[in-house]
Amino acid sequence: MKYTYLALTLAPLLNVALAAQANETTSSDPIERIEVAGQALKSKNLSIKNTTVNGPFGDNLALQDIARSVTPISKELIEQLNITTLHDVLAVSPNTYAASGFGAPSLPTIRGQLGELFQDGTRRQAGNNGFGVPLSFNAIEQIDVVKGAPPVLFGSSQRNGGFVNLHSKTASTDQRKGNVKVSAGSWDKYSAQVDYNAPIVEDKIGLRVSYEHIDQGSYYDYSATQSDSLFAALKILPDDKSSWDINFELYQTEFTDNAGINRPTQALIDHNLYITGQGLQANGSTVPSAGSIISPTGQVKIDTSRVLTDPDNLNQATTYLVHSIYKRALSDVMSIKNITYFQHLQREEIAQNSFVEIIDGADTAQNRTELTYQWSDEQQTLFAVDVRYNKVLGYSQFTTEADTPIDLTGPLSNRRIPLTDTQKARLVELRPGVYVSPGGQYDINNDGSGDFNLSDTTDSRSWQTGIAIQQDSQWTDSLRTSAGYRVDYYDVEARDPIAPQGQIAASDSINDTLQSAQLSVNYSVNDDLTTYAAASYNEATSNSMAGGNTLGGDNTISAQNFATENTLVEFGVKYAPTQSDWYADAAVFSQRRSLRNRDGSNTGIRTTGFESQVFYDAYPYWVSAGYSYIDARYDNSATGQDSAQIADAFDNSRPDIIAGNSIGAPSYTAFAPSNRQVQGIPEQSLSLNANYTITSQWQAGFSALYTKSYPLDFLATVYIRDQHTLNVNTSYAFTSATKLRLDVNNITDQQNWRPVFEGGYFGATLAFPELPINAKLTLTHNF
Repeated sequence: MKYTYLALTLAPLLNVALAAQANETTSSDPIERIEVAGQALKSKNLSIKNTTVNGPFGDNLALQDIARSVTPISKELIEQLNITTLHDVLAVSPNTYAASGFGAPSLPTIRGQLGELFQDGTRRQAGNNGFGVPLSFNAIEQIDVVKGAPPVLFGSSQRNGGFVNLHSKTASTDQRKGNVKVSAGSWDKYSAQVDYNAPIVEDKIGLRVSYEHIDQGSYYDYSATQSDSLFAALKILPDDKSSWDINFELYQTEFTDNAGINRPTQALIDHNLYITGQGLQANGSTVPSAGSIISPTGQVKIDTSRVLTDPDNLNQATTYLVHSIYKRALSDVMSIKNITYFQHLQREEIAQNSFVEIIDGADTAQNRTELTYQWSDEQQTLFAVDVRYNKVLGYSQFTTEADTPIDLTGPLSNRRIPLTDTQKARLVELRPGVYVSPGGQYDINNDGSGDFNLSDTTDSRSWQTGIAIQQDSQWTDSLRTSAGYRVDYYDVEARDPIAPQGQIAASDSINDTLQSAQLSVNYSVNDDLTTYAAASYNEATSNSMAGGNTLGGDNTISAQNFATENTLVEFGVKYAPTQSDWYADAAVFSQRRSLRNRDGSNTGIRTTGFESQVFYDAYPYWVSAGYSYIDARYDNSATGQDSAQIADAFDNSRPDIIAGNSIGAPSYTAFAPSNRQVQGIPEQSLSLNANYTITSQWQAGFSALYTKSYPLDFLATVYIRDQHTLNVNTSYAFTSATKLRLDVNNITDQQNWRPVFEGGYFGATLAFPELPINAKLTLTHNF
């Protein structure tokens, strides 16, 4: 680059000298012309300023034209910020702080609530309450993080804090290119990826294939991840008016369900001090069980790698997905887009602590057709018809888990929960030695109460048929509005797939109609500054594993599962100067939504807050910053926890360690309706990222995150303190095609913590220790 700057410096001087020489030279004299040209690189393609967003509110929309808080994350930004899980988007998108998701997050968290996960505009299967199958980024080249409920085009869903829309890789019809990426990191973490694109018929048909293999050890005991992802994309251009993108992904993985460390006292959070002693049942058994009481035997400093895992746990999944997007211009004023999606999932986890979740087959198919009519340059109408089918056969058992009584410092036998004959009698044997809850309740002894434990076992089918309309209007050069409405009709059936012997399988069906509406106004103060206001109303559903529906204790599908109302009001400003390298936006919001509880009930939560993001991208610098403030409170609503507080698990034999109250744990506690702060969510967070190009081959950067102290449990007996994480990176390009990058994460080796589970249910039971300092080396070669 120093030669580029030299050329830029010399160019005007030479031009002046040449002009003077030309004036002194007659027209008959021979003239020697010397031209020196130089061009500075102006962008590192790391700003969101000029990124267009496709899907949620229409296609090819600039950020300032969208009346929502949005962070589009390009493939360059994904690489720069080392984004490998959905939770890593916190580095760049405000208000996306998340619980650990048992160490394998399958859903994003946005504005304090689990958000939806879309891919190419259709909702993916993504687990129940954030616990599902980890996401592979092998098929992804852009991530759009959108705050607030999904828009009317995407339809009624379950989660309304916000959503992520993943954009699949697409094939090119005119470029032949590829790349290979290999990485190695701390604790034997290895991965390899190859991605290749080639035209099949020049300018007509292109094919892209990508394969990724991950083989990762772990800092945490008995933890590992192995996965394979095969992705293929086909682009077909039949003529100059239409395009057809088709992609397919096959993903297989074995991973660890990591529950973190139990017994989260303030001493554990602040000093890694763990209270020892195995819990005892009333009959003297040391097998972990509800109501067990612990007599503390001491307090030791625990290694944060020692977590609630087991080497004999089985946890694996296989899924395949197909996406098709067909677009055609029907005339100068009318166009059509058809989106088709299909996903099949199989999953099996059998844990030694008696937890079981087996999805024998979950199939989801969706087709949406969007018709856009351009009445004039100022008026456009979008009409959509959407049909979604979901079928789930799954078996579940989580009623005999008991985490708090386990002494993690003892032998593995402390963690294991062999079922007693009494417990087995309240379950059904799915296969030899594997017991699950039935999918319905039965009173075998006719005493007026059910004789079985219920979890999420179900054989369910649902049809969702939606019709949506959206009107976009440009009233003046400055004023633009968008209004949308959608109605969804649900037809749902559920039955017990494994009724107890001698019982008629319970079943039920339900029909319901849900509505959603949105209205937004954009006002351009000038070419650089846009303000907006947006309002949204959404009626949503509550679902179980893989999006299925379960029967309640009365053997009916609860109508409450289709009565979740969510509202949003948001005001914002977006600054995108045409003659500058800056971009900034800010938003204030008030959002009322419902949280699905583990027992299937819903808890109302109201959030208000502020969020802002700033980007500067001009060679040799790139900088981004994000700030969020959120006040999340129960909306005069009841909630519950696995236990009220950690002191419930202990007796008072060692008040010098903990003042126990001998209630026993776990001991499910329901809290009365209140307006208390929602646990597990920091009120404030701040992120800062930067990159500097030292030479044309060498770059260096960092990423920093700060979160303010927040309560871990409902009663706020334990706090996660103010925390920060600093990651650094550097890369060197040996050639224009080959680059080596080093990432060092948590370089100051902070001991940070997170909640384990969304919604605060395990706030008094578990806490997740984040990774200590670790490193990763990545080699990329383009060809």
